[in-house]
Amino acid sequence: KSYLIKSEKCIQVAKLAFNAGIYENAVSEAYYSIYNTVNSLFYKCGIKCENHSAAVILIKRLFKLDNLYSIFSEFKKDRIDNQYYTPVANAEPITKEKCEEMLKTTQRFNAELRAYMEKTTLEAIDKIRKEFEKIS
Repeated sequence: KSYLIKSEKCIQVAKLAFNAGIYENAVSEAYYSIYNTVNSLFYKCGIKCENHSAAVILIKRLFKLDNLYSIFSEFKKDRIDNQYYTPVANAEPITKEKCEEMLKTTQRFNAELRAYMEKTTLEAIDKIRKEFEKIS
């Protein structure tokens, strides 16, 4: 639950940054909102993953959440681009419209993953853990 709280705080900060016109930071916080929701799923299943790239792979390979994998992967790339690289002089790295869509996508991603977590049974968690042991 602590990761879900962190996730919610990140989306709140993303919205504040968006409203202030700081779109690069809004993208980063949106990504971390997703990442923290993913970590909540992992911890529910007894998996500790501190590597962002591995987390993206596990969403697809271990949990078979292909649609969420695509979003998570794209957001990871966008976060890196916006957080670590500078744009060409006088160019915005991300538009207001793209940022706004990303915030909406973040909220949908989080809602879908939370719904998945709620219906994940102990039996399913046991299967996931066994599969994780095979691939790790």
